[in-house]
Amino acid sequence: MSTDPLLAVRNLRAHIGTSRGIVRAVDDVTLDVDPAQSLGVVGESGSGKSVMARAIMGLMPGRSARSGEVYFQGRDLLSLPQGEQRDVWGKHISMVFQDPGRSLNPVVRVERQLTEGMRKHLGVSRSDAKGRALELLQEVGVPDPERRLRNYPHEMSGGMRQRVMIAIALAAEPDLLIADEPTTALDVTVQRQILDLLRSVQRERGMSMILISHDLAVVAGRTDRVAVMYAGRLAEIGSTRKVFEAPRHRYTHALLAATPTIGHERHTPFQLISGSLPDPTADVTGCRFAPRCAYATDACRTSAPTMTPVALEHEVSCFHPVTTVVPELSGGEFVGR
Repeated sequence: MSTDPLLAVRNLRAHIGTSRGIVRAVDDVTLDVDPAQSLGVVGESGSGKSVMARAIMGLMPGRSARSGEVYFQGRDLLSLPQGEQRDVWGKHISMVFQDPGRSLNPVVRVERQLTEGMRKHLGVSRSDAKGRALELLQEVGVPDPERRLRNYPHEMSGGMRQRVMIAIALAAEPDLLIADEPTTALDVTVQRQILDLLRSVQRERGMSMILISHDLAVVAGRTDRVAVMYAGRLAEIGSTRKVFEAPRHRYTHALLAATPTIGHERHTPFQLISGSLPDPTADVTGCRFAPRCAYATDACRTSAPTMTPVALEHEVSCFHPVTTVVPELSGGEFVGR
């Protein structure tokens, strides 16, 4: 059995031109996703998570540029002709977006939106595609799938639309599913259903998955590994258990301290992170988290740390990593998801 990663991202950069200057949305990100593995990508809004996913998928906006290497099954997607890249997207790599109301075509029935990808990528007949569409809707928990195929998106609830989006993403039997904030627009109960659905489908199919969220509770218990992003760069990456139980980067540690857990005392204030993300158009010399970090030194402000192993399959980009496990952050069960 091959031990090569399914997806290998190397020194990925994604810059976007704006009226204020160049936004360095993703800056020198390197990570792997193995076959049948789920990777969570977390960080505050504006940390570059979604742009990284779009750069991998080739869905960058106008006035943008990406560089580096994105190897999928051994082929560098960024060096492939546009036509060959399109053959990979949808068929081998699919994406579930934040808002199904904006992603689904409002004037096209669900059946057509579900079957188009299958007919294009798998070459199946119209009748076979419809049969498969019914199976997919059942798989993702849509009741009365025959009737739902005749629906327009606006005739369905937000949760049902998101299930349809997941079915569309799964239609061509991809090897990798990227879910970008897939539950942001849903209420808490439906969020949990959708997240558990994604995890169960990923396991049953032996598919790889990247689950992107600003909410650490979303990836806890649903991913094998987690990557923490801050201001376009990776701060920490490792097994989900190690990162959550023993965070080493000061930013990860602060994020976890600010996240509610079941054991949190009701009248005890949360340890909120002071300050805000740096201006994405600024050319930062040192560690990007230094202005918000109580442990920053002159070295942090003048030099950028690099990813360094701190344990087996656990890396951190920090000159002054956390060296002790804080009991209240170890093994806590998060609230709300």
